[in-house]
Amino acid sequence: MRNFRNRLAQFMYGRYGTDQLYNALIATYLVLIVANAFISSAIIRILMAAVLIFTIFRTLSRNIYKRRMENEKFMKIWKPIKSKGSLEIRRIKEIKTHRFRKCPHCKKVLRLPRRRGKHTVQCPCCNKEFELRILG
Repeated sequence: MRNFRNRLAQFMYGRYGTDQLYNALIATYLVLIVANAFISSAIIRILMAAVLIFTIFRTLSRNIYKRRMENEKFMKIWKPIKSKGSLEIRRIKEIKTHRFRKCPHCKKVLRLPRRRGKHTVQCPCCNKEFELRILG
C-alpha cells in the first residue's frame, strides 16, 4: 500500500491536481449520470464524456498557471452564487424567529425579530428610520 502511494505521489508531482472547479465538474458529471438514467440521451452521454475528459485533463495537467487561472475565473462566477444560496438557506432556517427586510433607502437586508404588527425600524447602515409591517 505504501509503495502504491509513493508511486502515485511521484506520478502526480508537478501536476495540477484538484481544486474547486474539479469538484464542480465532478458534481456536474454526477448530475449528468442521474439525468442520463432517466432520459437516456446520446447528447447527455456526449456531455458526460466531455466533462470527464476535461476533468482528467485538468487534474493531470502540468500547466499549473493556466489551471489556476481557470479556477480563479470559475470562483469569480461561483462565489456570488454560493453566497446568495447560503443566505437563502439561512433565511429558511431562521424563518420561525426572524424576518428579513430591505431598507428602502440603502437597500441593505436587515434581520429583524419576528414580532407581529407595525414597527419603526432604524437601519444600522444609513441610520434612517422607516416603518414596516410584519404579518407573522
